[in-house]
Amino acid sequence: MGDPRAVAGIEEAATDRQDLHTEDVEGLMRALLTVDIARHLGIVLLKPGSKLMPLFGAGRVLVEIPPASMKKIPSGRLPDARQPLRDDMGIRPFFMKKAVITAAGGVCDLESWLRRQVKNCQWTHSDYHHHELVPFRHSTGVIMACWHCDNELKNQTGQTLDQLVGVNNADWVIDTARIALGLDAQRSLSLAELCWWAVGAGIGDEITEEMARRSLRIKDDGIKSVYRESEIVPSVPATSILSPRLEKTIKPTAITTPGKPLVPVNVDPVAPATLFARPKRIRWLSADFISWVKKQPCMCCGQPADDAHHLIGWGQGGVGTKAHDIFTIPLCRKHHRSLHHDPAAFEREYGTQPVLIIKLLDRAYSLGVLS
Repeated sequence: MGDPRAVAGIEEAATDRQDLHTEDVEGLMRALLTVDIARHLGIVLLKPGSKLMPLFGAGRVLVEIPPASMKKIPSGRLPDARQPLRDDMGIRPFFMKKAVITAAGGVCDLESWLRRQVKNCQWTHSDYHHHELVPFRHSTGVIMACWHCDNELKNQTGQTLDQLVGVNNADWVIDTARIALGLDAQRSLSLAELCWWAVGAGIGDEITEEMARRSLRIKDDGIKSVYRESEIVPSVPATSILSPRLEKTIKPTAITTPGKPLVPVNVDPVAPATLFARPKRIRWLSADFISWVKKQPCMCCGQPADDAHHLIGWGQGGVGTKAHDIFTIPLCRKHHRSLHHDPAAFEREYGTQPVLIIKLLDRAYSLGVLS
């Protein structure tokens, strides 16, 4: 009967072992199953086990044959979605740029993201691993290693460390861009979407020659060692073609947006209350700003926000009062409830509230919402 294998779930998966692999992400489960075919009965037999039975609870599953391109994927837990850009070495230099890391949130955000995502030491060339992980910074990124392997990484070549850092940077930037564009975890980010995120983040000039060439669909003829004079054809870099187009796209926004801010912020350096020894606290209220915050994606999952959460703790809020409307972040109902249920656990997983507020304010000022 050969080796009949089927993929049940949202995406196809592949492995060289005849095992079961599952992943439950936001209610979606995937499994690679080995099947037995009873041809005389015209049925296919599956033995998923008790842990995989919820996969069949809806009554219908998607079944696909694993493509040959996925045979090299190692056995084990599968990511949310296959991200072709992650392993594309032609785009890897883009993820290693300092400006790209800064636009995505900075090295500190990258480190926090890796602490949540990485559960095992990323340096696999060791027989012993300590259970506690520590960040090892190299170049523009971070590697999560145990205490034992942290010392070994210091003796590795820059090329080896760049490979590990490049994968982490790519995973994080792709995830950040996906959330910023409002895409769910099952979506594979395309090159066009990555470039669009770069333009929106103000780093369009960091788009590499390879990315620009692919975006403009310019054929790569390669470089020969010897040319005939008749074969020499003048050409220009793809980035030089893309740059004027980016300027036309960005310049009108830069001129018109600051002139019409959604919420103007007025500054009064000699406000009367500053002359009082014990001035009365007056909350800053802005229905327009709260309305804009509710239209932004949730800062935890990227889904449409339901609420504008006001800062609690950190010396703000209290009985019968709230923080200023400027100290708000967009959250979906699920994460808003989890924040109020256990603020400490929420901040450990998604970052502190002040940091999230700073990110939102940076976005608001960058887009001209506040001026």
